[in-house]
Amino acid sequence: MRHSPATVFARLSNPNPPTDTSVVMDTAVVLGGSIAGLLAARVLSDHAATVIVIDRDNPGASTEPRPGAPQATAMHSLLPGGLIQLQRWFPGFTEQALAAGACAAPQSARRFYFEGIPRAGGSQEMMLTSTRPFMEAQLRRHTLGLPNVKTTTARVTGLEFGGDAVTGVRYESGGQEGVERADFVMDAMGRSSRLSEWLAQAGWERPPVRRTQIDLNYASALLRRGDGDPEVSAVLALRAPGNRDKVAGAGFIRVEGDRWLIGMAGYVDSRPGHTAEDLVRRCTTEFPPEFGQVAGNEILGEVRSFRHSDSLRRDFHALTRTPARLAAIGDAVVAPNPVYGQGIALAALQASCLSEYLRSDPDLSRPAREFFALQKVVVDAAWGIAYGADLALPHVDAPYPRGYRLLRWINNQVRPASFLDPEIARQLEEVTWMLKHPSSLAAPATLIRAIRANRRARTRPRPAR
Repeated sequence: MRHSPATVFARLSNPNPPTDTSVVMDTAVVLGGSIAGLLAARVLSDHAATVIVIDRDNPGASTEPRPGAPQATAMHSLLPGGLIQLQRWFPGFTEQALAAGACAAPQSARRFYFEGIPRAGGSQEMMLTSTRPFMEAQLRRHTLGLPNVKTTTARVTGLEFGGDAVTGVRYESGGQEGVERADFVMDAMGRSSRLSEWLAQAGWERPPVRRTQIDLNYASALLRRGDGDPEVSAVLALRAPGNRDKVAGAGFIRVEGDRWLIGMAGYVDSRPGHTAEDLVRRCTTEFPPEFGQVAGNEILGEVRSFRHSDSLRRDFHALTRTPARLAAIGDAVVAPNPVYGQGIALAALQASCLSEYLRSDPDLSRPAREFFALQKVVVDAAWGIAYGADLALPHVDAPYPRGYRLLRWINNQVRPASFLDPEIARQLEEVTWMLKHPSSLAAPATLIRAIRANRRARTRPRPAR
């Protein structure tokens, strides 16, 4: 029986740790020790006698940005959809992260603005805020603390194939080359993954690739927290597409070490906030008052900049010929516009796909098509949200997906209603935070409620000037 994407998404979002796990392989190898790689290693630890994570960086317990993750200085938040899954794989994760320095961001401590207008309420689910390296360090500690998970510092150089399956991983470390035998290989090497190239060299298909040129620039800075700062943990303020100076928006979060992390983004040639002076000026003059209060604090270190040229998606599910015992996860599969903050939640839900696949008693001698089908449901949900929003940007030239006009009409009803109706705000946040499938916003009851809220706003008498 074929289930709808919404039904599959709800099943994958299960917050309960699985109890029906069994060891089905000897050695699993994960390529890359990013958040996606660490989550994959955690799931594989339930099904492999030994899990080996190979990464070129060896950060140890450091909470500083590592060379292999240049985006780590940007603003990251652990959205509820991701936090629930981390709690699933590491029971007690939330309490332990808070004890280590992460900051709680309940609904009462969050603010969302669009063109300066605050959203009406929102989801009651918890969010955690911290720097990306801090959160990655927590995951590394939990994952590498498992008795059957090991790590190797090396540069992966290729794959070994035997018949119709991957049999090992080639690597280079300290000038020496080696091969790690593997019963299953998970690519978590990020958007710069060379898996497609290795597949083509071995005579296999490359996965189809979709790229959307977005030309996003963002800058971020850490600031000291002061006694008179606003009592909030996470604030995001977005601007309408096509505004004159192309500032996409700004945000700030409370992070470990009694600090704020503030970020600002713009498109194409706009680089707002790339200097301390520009960041402070814009926060003070162009955004809600909380931004000016935070930006007045001492800036710690320098303003960090990063460029995200395009959104990327590799459609492994579309391959007709692919080797067995191989899969990919995280940014190696999909790297949407980071403005929408879905990366960690998206990686966590893909780990849930891996768990369901391995708990289904799969035939590992055959390609992991069932995994890629599950993964497609999660990727479609996140990509649809981000890609649909990107198409509204005036400089983005990309093909419209099937049903785009209907999706845009639904968005044009729900988004403005979220600033008027707390229930619509809750439903919209649960979708954008990857707690619910996007199709839930098309439910008749939701659309009727949104239309009525917008209609009341249009007919409401305007106050005299």
